[in-house]
Amino acid sequence: MVIAIDGPAGAGKSTTARLVADQMEYLYLDTGAMYRAVGLAVLQQGVDPDDADGVTAVCRALDIAFEMRDGQLQTLLNGKNISDAIRSSEISQAASRVAVHPGVRDVLVVLQRAMGRDGGIVLEGRDTGTAIFPDAELKIFLVADPAERARRRLRDLQKRGESAVFESLLDEIRIRDIRDRQTQLQRGAWPAPDAVCIDTTELSISEQVDRIVALAHRQNRA
Repeated sequence: MVIAIDGPAGAGKSTTARLVADQMEYLYLDTGAMYRAVGLAVLQQGVDPDDADGVTAVCRALDIAFEMRDGQLQTLLNGKNISDAIRSSEISQAASRVAVHPGVRDVLVVLQRAMGRDGGIVLEGRDTGTAIFPDAELKIFLVADPAERARRRLRDLQKRGESAVFESLLDEIRIRDIRDRQTQLQRGAWPAPDAVCIDTTELSISEQVDRIVALAHRQNRA
């Protein structure tokens, strides 16, 4: 089975998908980390994230991989662990900007499909239930109130010792929502018409995970 989890930034995709994969004993693929890796590489190389040709050229030359180390999934860029480096607000914004370029998405979708072609995988991120695996057996679309998503982002940054202002994070989320929705609608329906929408605003992580695992077991029995 392929479980595709999509939704706007801060809706709880990453943590939820990782725990669902653990419970189902499936592989876990964070597609958003791949766009963050491209964003990091672009900034490191001094390329404008809005330069479609330049960003696509950088993307084609990258080696992005995932590896389990000490029980944690690590994102590798050209063999270097960048898991912490790609979680800053700066990289989040760069990832959103590079993700609008069709050439970047085309490169990464090929890689993502190859990683999940044998099933038994939980993918989270943009396009997972549409462009990447339109025939996924279970598609989930997580949503949450923008203010709650900003609070979650603030907590994550504070845990890593980074300073941030709630109002600025809320503005970033609203801007990113507009950009992401415009990008997604250019590629088709978003969310996928057959996705199950779950509002996580008032849900704990364990409640989100339990709902998705129950849906997966129900789908397996169908």
